Amino acid sequence: MQDLLTIMRRLRAPDGCPWDQEQTHESLRPYLLEEAAEAADAAGSGDPAALADELGDVLLQVAFHSVIAEETGTFDYAAVERGVVEKLVRRHPHVFGEVNVQGSADVVRNWQAIKAQERGGQPRRAEERVPSALGALARETKTQRLAGRKDTPAQARAALRRAALDAPDTATGVAEVLAAAVSWARSVGIDPELALRDRSLATLRALDGQEPAP
Repeated sequence: MQDLLTIMRRLRAPDGCPWDQEQTHESLRPYLLEEAAEAADAAGSGDPAALADELGDVLLQVAFHSVIAEETGTFDYAAVERGVVEKLVRRHPHVFGEVNVQGSADVVRNWQAIKAQERGGQPRRAEERVPSALGALARETKTQRLAGRKDTPAQARAALRRAALDAPDTATGVAEVLAAAVSWARSVGIDPELALRDRSLATLRALDGQEPAP
């Protein structure tokens, strides 16, 4: 990691790379999202070399933001690493402390309780708990989870059929159908964001070598 940080400092130096010198936290936002998405694709590809390569690109974004912050004195990579290490230890008292758990459900409950304690017991607003940069299907998934929506597969399929038949041909109608599809995916334990991403990727691969549509 120190080699990567050293390279980033060199690129940001006055005699470094003009493009790298111009970047800010704000300008790098699209690249952070893109690299995370490409890493997610690689994780599902079954290609370890591709995953290692894409994780390197994600790590580059961590180094880039850390060096920018280091220049302004707001934080540095050491603070980033220290923060996540302390967080992992703090939120795993069943590993690093004396807390006993019976399974992953207990782990999740403890994690959420510890997060609340870290905020002084003040719950975050719903909007703060769902990142705005998430894809729309992922945002809807988290929104339904926060709302406590728990349909059975049969209920979800029935709601999806009703929405598809009754929804008006408007943005609102389409959104209702998509929300119903997300509920169906959740009811059968499928992540709709990843499912659609995988389907799109398969379609794109099938299109390789074909003539583009007019």
